[in-house]
Amino acid sequence: MKLRVCLIIPTLDQGGAEKQITLLARGLDRNKFEVIVIVLTRTGPREQELLDSGIAVHHINKRSKLDPFAWLRLRKLLKQLKPDIVHAWLFAANAYGRSAAMSAGVPVILGSERSVDPWKNALQFWIDRFLLKRTQGLTANSRGTIDFYQKHGLDSKRFQLIPNGIEPITPSRLSRAEACEKMGVSVERKIIISVGRLWAQKGYKDLLWAAELLRVMREDICYVIVGEGPDRERLELYRDNIRGASQIFFLGHRTDVADLLPHCEILWNGSLYEGQSNVILEAMQCGLAVIASDIPGNQELIQHEHTGLLYPLGNVNDLTRLTNTLLNDDSRRKAMTTNAQQHIVREHSVEQMISRHSAYYRAKVTDR
Repeated sequence: MKLRVCLIIPTLDQGGAEKQITLLARGLDRNKFEVIVIVLTRTGPREQELLDSGIAVHHINKRSKLDPFAWLRLRKLLKQLKPDIVHAWLFAANAYGRSAAMSAGVPVILGSERSVDPWKNALQFWIDRFLLKRTQGLTANSRGTIDFYQKHGLDSKRFQLIPNGIEPITPSRLSRAEACEKMGVSVERKIIISVGRLWAQKGYKDLLWAAELLRVMREDICYVIVGEGPDRERLELYRDNIRGASQIFFLGHRTDVADLLPHCEILWNGSLYEGQSNVILEAMQCGLAVIASDIPGNQELIQHEHTGLLYPLGNVNDLTRLTNTLLNDDSRRKAMTTNAQQHIVREHSVEQMISRHSAYYRAKVTDR
């Protein structure tokens, strides 16, 4: 029996959850699943990938945090589509999607938590608990995320752990010189790169200060930041007030990150909290050494001194020291990146991620 699955997500931006839901929608076996994607708030660059793969995309156009008309439109759509399974991702879609699916009489209703979310208030956690008790379960991409929600009253036994998947590596289309030219950096410099939304969660202020300390220790490095976000102006102002500003580059949003990463030496991830970073997975896969904050999501990807390095959250001195040591030891860096690539192949292929979802969906339908 072919199952109709509706995947609901707030946006189709370039974020990690959006990438995973796109990979899942495109990869589920068409002989076993009919996949429909519902966008709660706004579209984004991922929509064209879905359309190109023949995936139907519906828009609800939610206009505010509390939009009862959007909820009614979503319930009406679900009644028309009559899915066997609704799987909602991220808080807004979890709240609107699961409650609307309950009202529409959908047989199997699932949610997905993609990150540790310390920004949530008591009401939002109450909503999470309320909906979990009345639906069939939740997926999560990291053990740290499950542990976080267990501390806030959600039964960890109701979660299914499905790690993120990453597509097979493709060689960079650029030479080192071409990549450096696109980034605006000297080909002679050792390149440290960060990729992600420019906001407080990503810890960029600490990373900028570490870049300045590293510049004092050595003169052969530059630091490149790829991404956009609400803190860009503030971070650029901070950059402009340190002496090493000329070797710190904000590149904004890029579509060629996969071509740039292999030509860098180290990826920095300074997140204050995280689920499971797609950027870290991509860096590990392409042979780029990773130094990341020692937080639950990153701990599951990086085994310290084996597949990368972890530094205590907020400890800029340790980050600087570890980076300097790794830049001076090519053989150590190579051993780590080789181990990391092997880990990605074993644990984080797209095929594994899709097959785990497929089995989970089938099991939930059978359990009814």
